[in-house]
Amino acid sequence: MQERSLDRAQAHKPIVIEVAGEPLGVVVPHADGGYRFLAVKLPAFAIDGQQFETVEKAHFAVSQAVRKGGADAA
Repeated sequence: MQERSLDRAQAHKPIVIEVAGEPLGVVVPHADGGYRFLAVKLPAFAIDGQQFETVEKAHFAVSQAVRKGGADAA
């Protein structure tokens, strides 16, 4: 029984999303499938809470948000 709970914990482990070597947030598996993004740094807050089909799509969206945020500041 205990081994099963360890497997479940591993399956729900957050995945860090980094852009240019800087951690900007994590994605966690969502109950409805896919992944929910949780921002931890200001440049990524524009997409905080959004849901993505894959980790790769979340990473791309974070990259775009950071790029757009940098363009707005310039």
